[in-house]
Amino acid sequence: KTYELAANDGQNHLHGGLKGFDKVVWKAKPLEGKGWAGIEFTYLSPDGEEGYPGNLAVKVTYLLTDENELKINYEAETDKPTPLNLTHHSYFNLKGQGKGDILDHVLMINADYFTPVNDQLIPTGEIKAVKGTPWDFTTPHPIGQYIANVPGGYDHNYVLNKKEDELTLAARVIEPESGRIMEILTTEPGIQFYSGNFLDGTITGKGGKVYHKHYGFCLEPQHFPNSPNQPNFPSTILNPGEKFESQTIFKFSVESVR
Repeated sequence: KTYELAANDGQNHLHGGLKGFDKVVWKAKPLEGKGWAGIEFTYLSPDGEEGYPGNLAVKVTYLLTDENELKINYEAETDKPTPLNLTHHSYFNLKGQGKGDILDHVLMINADYFTPVNDQLIPTGEIKAVKGTPWDFTTPHPIGQYIANVPGGYDHNYVLNKKEDELTLAARVIEPESGRIMEILTTEPGIQFYSGNFLDGTITGKGGKVYHKHYGFCLEPQHFPNSPNQPNFPSTILNPGEKFESQTIFKFSVESVR
């Protein structure tokens, strides 16, 4: 049987469709424990929503810890085989609100390979070594150092150096002026790095500040985009009787400012 998903990015399906999980109302429950506080969100996506098969029960838990961590835990179950690829799409600027772009942030991504894309930013199925390319962040360097050599800017999935389902350091970002550090750990096999290429000044944030191009970046732990069409990518199909589980941790700290 063929399932046709909602096309909301040209001919492609992005962020779950016209009304993705970021646009639905979730049930919420506060949580609290020793050294942490959080909230649990649950949602039942009915069979056929945005074209997806199966009734999908999803639970996402956000925990803030005394160790300056944001822990995100995902769980999901379905009654029909269905593709599932959950992530977190926050934008970050470690300089702070209204302090300019993120091109001087120093980034490390723990990945020797990435998945090249076509002119619609869809992975082609190729898995390519980053060495010798502008996509190589194995050695930390400023985001803007080679961005002029990347058509349109960074919006690519990286194949993390890790064992399956192992919680591993995926990326580290340092803002050199403030010394603020963000580390991302995840059980996911990939991470999407997006350098805010489509921010165009039409979004206004805190204090009336406007978000221009490259004023924020995203690091989104997930399975590889376009996985259902690429058999060599890790599968995103969740089957009845299986339970999807995933964890991502954003950890914040400060280094000594020179």
